[in-house]
Amino acid sequence: MLRRIELEVLATVERGDTISELATKLDHSESYLSRAVTDLVEKGLLDADRDGRKKHVTPSYARPVEIYQDLVRQHSHIDFPELLTGKTLDVLYYLDQPRTVADLAAQSDNYRNTVNRVLVRLRDRGLVGTDDGHYRFNGDFDRLHVFARELVHHLHRRRLESVAPNGTILWEDADTFLAQTDTEIDADEFHETGLARFAVFDLLFLLTSHRYYVYSETLDSITPAELCCHTLLIDDDTRHRSYCLLLLSHVDVDEDALCECASKYGLEAEINALRRYLDTRGEIDDDHFPEWDEFQELAADYEVQLPE
Repeated sequence: MLRRIELEVLATVERGDTISELATKLDHSESYLSRAVTDLVEKGLLDADRDGRKKHVTPSYARPVEIYQDLVRQHSHIDFPELLTGKTLDVLYYLDQPRTVADLAAQSDNYRNTVNRVLVRLRDRGLVGTDDGHYRFNGDFDRLHVFARELVHHLHRRRLESVAPNGTILWEDADTFLAQTDTEIDADEFHETGLARFAVFDLLFLLTSHRYYVYSETLDSITPAELCCHTLLIDDDTRHRSYCLLLLSHVDVDEDALCECASKYGLEAEINALRRYLDTRGEIDDDHFPEWDEFQELAADYEVQLPE
């Protein structure tokens, strides 16, 4: 998320510092500091003003900057820039409650050894403790989780605003977010999803004026499993559930991939309900689903063959 030098600058910078003053404080070259400052300005974490040949920098009013600098002031004996490098912020992002190494590895998509090394470093410095194999924060260090969450949200917002200034984030995790926009996005790592994406699977639905995109640096394409989860995140009403049921009936959806996506997006109960509805031919007590005969008619309209 942030390099060590960027964390050092945020921990040290005072309102109106010049690049030269920061270089002296941090014992780095001015060219090295200048690159870090430029990156932080682009991320919206620093503001910069030029006065003649001098560039003055100021911490921005972004929420993560406020939280981080307060932590640095409160615990000046801790070298946060050294501690928060590598995968640490990824792990902290998911430490919202006591969790095991296995839980954190699965959620952050890291190896257990990597997560364990991060947690041991945090434990050795007294920031976290363990209880029956579950790691938890000590004292007020739960603000590190808040910092990680606020930083991710801030960076996601910057990415979205750069391509769709009026866009809205509907769901996010450490490296992915789902957004609603009123305009088309044609940018790397933004993949269109939602009802418009169903056309790829020969299901053409009436669209609204909104468009939906998922941002991910690792996603190659929107699979049926991903699309089903995105649709439920957009709106979990009877209409959208019916469209997901059509998709699950119409294409071959890998069950393991569907379960994995449901876990990623926190939709295990919703996806399980969809599967039960199809398996029992509508024998499910849930007002969010259509009556089975209504769904049969909908499937016939879209030429979707339901399983016998």
